[in-house]
Amino acid sequence: MELKRKIYDQMSEWKKKDHGNTALMIEGARRVGKSLIAEKFAENEYRTHITIDFSRVPGEIKELFTHGAEDLDTLFQTLMVHYKTKLYARESCLIFDEVQLCPAARQIIKHLVADGRYDYIETGSLITLKQNISDIVIPSEEETLSMFPLDFEEFLWAIGDETSYPLIRSHFESKEPLGQALHRSIMKYFRQYMLVGGMPQAVTDFEKNGDYEAADRIKRRILHLYREDVSKFARGYESKVYTIFDGIPGQLSKKEKKYKLSSLKKNARIREYEDAFVWLDEAMVVNPCFNATDPTVGLKLSEEYTTQKIYMADTGLLVTLTFSDDNYMDNILYRDILLDKLNVNEGMLMENIVSQMLRFSGHKLFFYSRNDSNNHSDRMEIDFLIRKGRKICPVEVKSSVYRSHSSLDKFYTKFHERLGERYILYGKDILIKEGVTHLPIYMAGLL
Repeated sequence: MELKRKIYDQMSEWKKKDHGNTALMIEGARRVGKSLIAEKFAENEYRTHITIDFSRVPGEIKELFTHGAEDLDTLFQTLMVHYKTKLYARESCLIFDEVQLCPAARQIIKHLVADGRYDYIETGSLITLKQNISDIVIPSEEETLSMFPLDFEEFLWAIGDETSYPLIRSHFESKEPLGQALHRSIMKYFRQYMLVGGMPQAVTDFEKNGDYEAADRIKRRILHLYREDVSKFARGYESKVYTIFDGIPGQLSKKEKKYKLSSLKKNARIREYEDAFVWLDEAMVVNPCFNATDPTVGLKLSEEYTTQKIYMADTGLLVTLTFSDDNYMDNILYRDILLDKLNVNEGMLMENIVSQMLRFSGHKLFFYSRNDSNNHSDRMEIDFLIRKGRKICPVEVKSSVYRSHSSLDKFYTKFHERLGERYILYGKDILIKEGVTHLPIYMAGLL
């Protein structure tokens, strides 16, 4: 099965607008589908293409790029002979796959683009790590696209449903309830999405076999691959990366989801673990969410770097990581979610899936937390803050049986002049109540 991905349209826009004046860099976590989308795009949009996979290319081909800028004619002729593919001016594309493994190839992008004969697509993970760029000049002739796990709409496409999401979007825009039958049907698919996640291999296997256990095995292999990357690329502080990564489920399962350094080591300081947090972010296997202490349109201006929540970039991987020491049959999350018991561990999963959907939609992640020990009435925590135009919209993630939204009310009282619409995401249908817009959680990606 060939997955339909939204990034394809962004790639088409790049080709149409840039006309070869930049190379396209697709960055993302390992196994997120970068190579597949680059191949598909090149096959559909060009007369011919060559894919140079730097994870398996012979040494003599890598060596070509060390001094390749000095003689591009020889470089192209050698590639055509080696890959048995003819290249045509302005009709062919070269894919530099896993380009972080050959920094010299990335460095000569400047000269390749200036030459103008062909288009170039780069794919890479960990492309901003110091060891991958320490000896090169980063080309300014790159247009970068970030690729994430499948969002809910892409997941629906993958399982053959192209009708539900247009309905979801229509009701989101009109704020009219979907009705119980349609809402229940969509929630069933959304529960599948939470369990399987958005990693292409897991989704493809699930679509083919409908087997959660097989998808779980694939996700375990992906998590193992991530751990191998830590040992290769985080040398000197890999134990700290492991500690943070393995501790994510425990942190998110708590009511207070901010990452507490004291859980890593007594008297731990952020400077000790800063490289480890940055590594996980640059690897794009997590979505960090920072406290904005003074929520204005420029949320980053008040970002408190030392206070953050760490979400997994893919909720399906979070489910598997949570029970990585047990076999599939012992994973109570699968049983609870499939039985529609979302209140079991739902805080962890629902917040994580919202973070994933907001990130896919282009939002940087921020939250608001105030803990005034002298004034209990001034304590509040808002799960997410998103910017819409000149206004900040607070977003709370709740269970279907929640009773109040006191933090949202206090936040509105304190900052109402700066605020736009207030949202609660939960497991029920659309509801407008007390000035708060309640939306089904599967609409998070539309905010």
